[in-house]
Amino acid sequence: MKYVDEYRDSELVDTIAERLRRITTSHWRIMEICGGQTHAILRFGIDELLPSGIELVHGPGCPVCVTPAALIDKACSIAVLDNVIFCSFGDMLRVPGSHADLLEVKSQGGDVRMVYSPLDAVTLARENPQREVVFFAIGFETTAPASAAAVHQAEQEKLSNFSILVSQVLVPPAIEAILSSTHNLVQGFLAPGHVCTVTGYEDYAALVRRFNVPIVVTGFEPLDIMHGIYLTIQQLESGRAEIENQYTRSVRPRGNEIARQMIERVFQAASFSWRGVGEIPRSGLRLREAYAQFDAERRFGMESYTTPDDPQCIAGAVLQGVRKPPDCSLFGSHCTPGHPVGAPMVSAEGACAAYYRYRRVPRRRSDNSQ
Repeated sequence: MKYVDEYRDSELVDTIAERLRRITTSHWRIMEICGGQTHAILRFGIDELLPSGIELVHGPGCPVCVTPAALIDKACSIAVLDNVIFCSFGDMLRVPGSHADLLEVKSQGGDVRMVYSPLDAVTLARENPQREVVFFAIGFETTAPASAAAVHQAEQEKLSNFSILVSQVLVPPAIEAILSSTHNLVQGFLAPGHVCTVTGYEDYAALVRRFNVPIVVTGFEPLDIMHGIYLTIQQLESGRAEIENQYTRSVRPRGNEIARQMIERVFQAASFSWRGVGEIPRSGLRLREAYAQFDAERRFGMESYTTPDDPQCIAGAVLQGVRKPPDCSLFGSHCTPGHPVGAPMVSAEGACAAYYRYRRVPRRRSDNSQ
C-alpha cells in the first residue's frame, strides 16, 4: 500500500532489532501509551523480535477502556429517555456499565445511533428540533478538537436541543500518575503520535525533567515502533532522559495550533476518574461555563452519579502496566470480545482485545538472547 508499505519493511525492522541486541546491556521496561501501538506490537510480533532485556508493557492509551462505568451508566440512563437521540462512536456501544451497555439499550428500544463524527450529531439536532440529541464525547486530545468544534457549531446555530456527555481525557497527567505510583516499573515511554499531532510534545518535557525518564513520540507502523524503541533504549543505555520525536512526518513541537485553540476555547482541565485507575487531577476536560448549556450531565441531572468498578476485573492493573491481560483469571473464558467484563476487551484499541486476537495461544518467543 502506497505510503504504508515503506513503514512495514521487514528488512529494516530486522536491522533495528539486530542493533538493539548489540546495545542492550540491562533489563528495561518500556510502556507504549497508545492502544493502537499495542495492537501493532502484537499483530506484527514486534515484542518477539526484541532482545530478552527489553520488556514492553501496555499503558492507558485506550479512551474507551478508561471511560468509567459510571459514565456508561449515565449514557444508558439518558439513552432510554423517550425524547432522546443518543449518538456514539461504534466502539462505545458494547462497553459494559454496571448493568447494561448502549447496545442493550438500543435493543430495548432506545434511539441509540452510531456516528462517525460529533458533527453528525449536530446535523441530527438541526434536523430533529423537537428531540434532544446527545453525543458521547470520548477520547484523548486527538478527538477533543472535533468535540469542541461540534459544541461551538451548536452554539453558533443556537441549537438548544444539542448536548454532549464528556469523557475526554489527557495523556500527560496519566503518565505522571503512573510514574508517581509506588508500583511503577516503567523506565521509558513511547508517547502517542496521534495525540502529539494535535498537542505537540512540549508538555511532556516537564515529566522528563521531573522523573528523569525518556519519552519518545512514536508512530504506529512496525518501523515506527521499532525505531521508537531503539531511540528509547539509546537514551536509557547512555543514562540520558530527553523528549524525542520519532514521528517527525506528523508531529511538530507545538502540534496543531488551530486544534489547540479550539480545545482551549470550549474546554478546561478537570479531575477525571479513570476506569480501573481512579481519580487523576486535571486529567480530563469539562465544558467551560460559557458552554455549560451543552453539558448533558447538567441537562439530565446526572452529575453525582457514581458506579464502582467490577472487583474481578484487573483492567486497572493492565492499564497501568503492572499486569498483562493473560494474568487475569477471566481472560479468554468469562471475558471475551463477545461477552466482555472489562472495557479493554471491547475496544479496538484495548490491550485485552489485542491479546485475545493475536495471542490467545501463546507463541514461542524467538531466541533473541544476547
